[in-house]
Amino acid sequence: MSFFSDYKKSLKMTEVEEFLDLFIYRPVAYLFVRAIYHTSITPNQITLFSITIGLAAAVCFGCGPSTAAAGAGLYVVCVLLDCADGQLARLKKNGTRMGRVLDGVVDYITGIGAYFGIAVGLKPPGWLASRWWLLMVAAAASNIFHSIAIDYYRTRFLNVILDTVHGDDEDYRSFAGERAALRAEGRRPIRRWAIGVYLRYLDLQRKTAVPVGAKGVDWRPCREEFRTANRTMLMLWSFLGSSTQITLLIAAVLLGWFPYYFWAMIVVLNVWAAVLYVFQSRIDRRLQRQAEP
Repeated sequence: MSFFSDYKKSLKMTEVEEFLDLFIYRPVAYLFVRAIYHTSITPNQITLFSITIGLAAAVCFGCGPSTAAAGAGLYVVCVLLDCADGQLARLKKNGTRMGRVLDGVVDYITGIGAYFGIAVGLKPPGWLASRWWLLMVAAAASNIFHSIAIDYYRTRFLNVILDTVHGDDEDYRSFAGERAALRAEGRRPIRRWAIGVYLRYLDLQRKTAVPVGAKGVDWRPCREEFRTANRTMLMLWSFLGSSTQITLLIAAVLLGWFPYYFWAMIVVLNVWAAVLYVFQSRIDRRLQRQAEP
């Protein structure tokens, strides 16, 4: 394996990579991928291992300040494994549609676990104590909204550039049909549950992230203009991604700066998202006029 060429192959299209992933987490994860490349370890096995590590981090958070640093360290490992599963799948070309669903479900579980552990074990004294659960819920809701927004714009960009404009709709129909068949047969409850979570996430994404008037637009007639106009926007959206949020969370745990974490998640990043949404909507309206016959 050639280090740099294969590292590039292990990435998604660089425009859709999160800034911190591209320059911090994925290079480190790639070292792990190189170490296991010639073994029989599969991407899905790495994904399942990452959920074990993520839940162990949540337990450490829940046990209080004495184990918070260990929890932060385990959460970093969880993030690296979350990067590594996709990188290994792209290099070996053995990724599956269900693997993508499983990867997303693991993110939800580990994220919820981390927030719950912090809420239980790291409740501070003083004025924050009476508002602790409210702040945690508000931060978690912001986290979900940010993830939905960046996932939508990233997936849309890939679909347009790779000429799979209706890929998400086809995936949705395919998974919905599979879930209905499995339910009718009473088989594979865990798979049914994972697909159900994924479908509910897509429903929420469509209701909250899609700009007014942009749903169902065929952007292919202005593909190059679309790519140029959205490249910078995707980089700006990436600062709302899971890597930024997790890095802020880990720093807050290690430094005990939860007031600043809440300020960043609930105020700063939501203002950032609102500003980006305004600019993105303007870009979409301009490109839509070019795409229309």
